[in-house]
This record gives sequence, structure tokens and C-alpha cells, in this order.
Amino acid sequence: MANNIQGTFVSQKINKIRWRPDPFNNSHSFISCSWDDERNSVKLWDFRENDESEVYPFIITEMEHEGDITEAMFLSTDHFVCSSSLGSVGLFKISYSRSSEITIEPGTQWKNIHKFPFHYSPCTSITNYDQDIVSVGEDGRINLLTLSSESVVRSYENADSCSLKCVLFLKHNEILTSNLRGQMKIWDLRSKSEEPSSMFVLSGDMIAPTCLTYHPTQRHLVVAGDEEGSITIWDLRQNTFPVNLLKAHNESVTEIKFHPDYPDHLFSASMAGEVWHWSIKSKSTSTLMMAPTEKDDSNVWFASDGFKNKLEVYSLMDRLHKPINTFDVNQRKMICGCDNEAIYLINDIKLY
Repeated sequence: MANNIQGTFVSQKINKIRWRPDPFNNSHSFISCSWDDERNSVKLWDFRENDESEVYPFIITEMEHEGDITEAMFLSTDHFVCSSSLGSVGLFKISYSRSSEITIEPGTQWKNIHKFPFHYSPCTSITNYDQDIVSVGEDGRINLLTLSSESVVRSYENADSCSLKCVLFLKHNEILTSNLRGQMKIWDLRSKSEEPSSMFVLSGDMIAPTCLTYHPTQRHLVVAGDEEGSITIWDLRQNTFPVNLLKAHNESVTEIKFHPDYPDHLFSASMAGEVWHWSIKSKSTSTLMMAPTEKDDSNVWFASDGFKNKLEVYSLMDRLHKPINTFDVNQRKMICGCDNEAIYLINDIKLY
């Protein structure tokens, strides 16, 4: 393994991993969320250096979690939310006692908000916009939650006839969902109607999206990873057809993200045990250098002609024999969680 990659065995399959936000944008602690264990947990970690100058993670505190954790996201430095395979969503807080002991404390718990007639339904995905949270599940239901209420604010009980896989806030009043058949739907949360405002498909072959993300500065640019390993890019201002389709991994894409500060860089992980870095070639127009008055057409991600020739793709570490379920990026550091019960820290990612 390369010198800039360090792996640590943690005795749990990791389904989600997230850097803890830092006011100086230099995160050094993170949470890991497990799945497929008799007792799942959320753990808060930090890094320390040993005598051989190797950096490795150590546990600060942990909390048991009921059910597999299907998604996790920070709302602030000390608050985060998790969704559960038992159909629930929970708010959690990183707390400090007078004796400087750090613990993870449960806050509002929205239990059993996804369910079938006779048993629970897994909550498959959550997204947030400020104080608002939206959850979707295998029951085809959409729930709107807010941190100021312990009750569900609004529920679309029959939003979809099949399992919903992903959800993404596009605006404060608008969300995008994807289902098992590859249908993408945009919903206006202000509308009294329980019908989507628009709908389109990932492809003509009923391929299910597995993850969604948007461009950090242009939310109408949406990227989806799917179960066949492809990456699809849309301009939602004209959402009938994707602007680009990349045949990427050989197996399902598990997570996909733009770098939050360097939007010329996209990252993806897969069930095949790969984590890739997609970057725009230096000779191409950079979205970072784009003046505010320039048209979106100068954004290379929208390019239709020769788009693939404008990209460079790097494998950030050797292919593993188990799925890489999750990753998160902060500055030039990436953390990954894998089904081989290990966490990987990748340093010095090339961003310039």
C-alpha cells in the first residue's frame, strides 16, 4: 500500500463515514457508522501519531445504534443525523461534560416513520437543507422533518409504487428522488399536490441509481451513480436527457461526491473495492476560474463534445476484495469505510 495510505482494522463493517465539520476547514475527527452487526454503533474518532510517525485513528467515544445505519450527515460541528434500516431517523449530539468527557447523546428520534402494513421498512436515504430533513424508504414514502418538531411535518405516503433509493435537496423547497426502476422525480415541497413536478429516467433499461450528488456551486448539475457502475450527469434546467454518461466501475457505485472546495474534482467508490478520483485536465476550462458573468456552458461538466477527453481518472488505492461503501473528503484528505472491517486514510490527494 502506498505511503500516503494507511489502513486500520476496526472489527466492524463500515457503511457510512463522515468528517466532522471544522470552523477552520481542517477536519481531523470523524464518525463511522456500522452495519450488518449484532450491535451496530456510531463511533467518534480522532487521529494520533505513533513512534514511527504513522497516523492512525483512535476512538474518542461510541454509542450503540438500533439497526443498520443507512445514511449519516453532519448538520453542524456537534450535531448529526442518522437513518436506520428499521425505518427511523435520529438526531445526535456530541456533548462535553464538566470533566471534559466526550459522549454522543441522542436527540429527537423520529421512529417508525417508514413502514409496511405489517413490519418496518428500511429508511434508505436522507438529505437536509438547513433545519429541514427529508427521508425516503423502501416503502415508497417521503417524509419531511424539521429540527423544531418531534413529529413528521409532512408525509407523502404513496410517493412511489416501488422502493425509493436516494433523495437530494436541490433548493429549500425542492427535492429530487430516485427509485428502484431508475425513475427520477422532482418534488415541490410548497405544492399541496402529492404528485411530482417533473419526472425523467436514468436510462431506458430500468437501472437503479445508487447515489446522488450535486455540483457545489451549481445545484442544477446533478450526478448519479448506478447499480451497473455508470455515472450520469444532468443539467436539471433541461432534465429530459443526461448531458453526459460515463461507463465507470465494473460494479455498483456506492458513493459519489464533488470536492466541496475544488469542484473540478469528483470522487467515486464502488462495490468492486475501488475508489477513483476524476479531475478536469488542466488544459480544459476550470470551473474554479470561471467568472461570475460567464455562462454555465464554460463548465466542463456540461460539455457534450469530447467530454471524456477532458477528464483524467486516478485510482486512489489498490483495489480491495470487499466493497468500499463510503468515503468523505476534506481538503487533501480522504477517509474510506469498507466491508473488510477497515478504515483507510488517504493523504495528499492531488488537487492542483
